[in-house]
Amino acid sequence: MTASLSLVHGTVAATVVAALTSCTDGVTDGGTYSATIAEKSFSLVVSCTDPTRQRGLGGVRDIAADGGMVFVFPDCRMRGFWMKDCLTDMDIVYLDALGYVTAIHTMRMEPPKRPDESDFAYEERLPRYSSVIPSQFVIELRAGRAAELGLKTQQKIELDRDALVAAAR
Repeated sequence: MTASLSLVHGTVAATVVAALTSCTDGVTDGGTYSATIAEKSFSLVVSCTDPTRQRGLGGVRDIAADGGMVFVFPDCRMRGFWMKDCLTDMDIVYLDALGYVTAIHTMRMEPPKRPDESDFAYEERLPRYSSVIPSQFVIELRAGRAAELGLKTQQKIELDRDALVAAAR
């Protein structure tokens, strides 16, 4: 299933019905989280449950310059993302449990699943983008944004770790 989303000016305009999980400090699955990355303000959609992590930004056609998504996991371990059902290129920034960047990739849009292609064959042909070392947080931004911001591995991005982790399911 592909969500029909458009990130506009850092907010999500969606026709998707998502169950919002209330969590501490106002962090909710599908809600927004304000973050400062390289001295720039961002409004990131929160993904802290399996259904929203699996959907991610699939179906999104445009990511605002100050928008994106933050994925929150309950633990710190090796992670890998792919571009299943994604309609735009994007940057992915992996962070460890303390908020240090472990890896940065520009993920390219892949051709959609063909009518004669099985789900398995489609998923097998998609490149995986690795966290390189264990990560707990993942931020997806408009393609090229990480370079514009001068993001580098081992750089720290300040997050309200406690509030985000409390939201993770």
